[in-house]
Amino acid sequence: MPNQPSSPAVPDPIRFFGTTWVDRGGAYWVRRVLVSVGALACAVAGAFLLRFAVQGVFLAKVGSLVETLLIAAIAVCTCIAAVRTWNVLSRGKESLSGWMADEKSLGAILVIGFVGSLAAYFFRSLVEAPGESVRRARYELARAKAARRAQGQGAKPRPKRRR
Repeated sequence: MPNQPSSPAVPDPIRFFGTTWVDRGGAYWVRRVLVSVGALACAVAGAFLLRFAVQGVFLAKVGSLVETLLIAAIAVCTCIAAVRTWNVLSRGKESLSGWMADEKSLGAILVIGFVGSLAAYFFRSLVEAPGESVRRARYELARAKAARRAQGQGAKPRPKRRR
């Protein structure tokens, strides 16, 4: 359907929230609490999963160097995943640049650091619906454009000046 000048701005839905973020009604707050609790529960479960994996390496007695490198790798991947997820949720994917914007090169890092992503999602959901600020900015911009278009429709076009 082509975008007509008089069409109002339509908000983009957010996963788990739909468009309840626009007016922040009762359903929005219930969903915010449930998303926060769910993200925290998943982060805790993921941390236990990683702990069991690391304990398996420790039980294999592969040496302290390998054990230290494994812990460091998991910690770095978790931090990178948390920072990237926070940036995506607060500023949008468009704000990422360089290696942080490349999904393919970060795939393994994001898989290993999934606990960081879940933790960032949890903390962001305490502030707002994750991704809400980006969507709200786009929605407000679209509403302002639609209002300008609607306002300009009633006016007569000015005649062109002759030189």
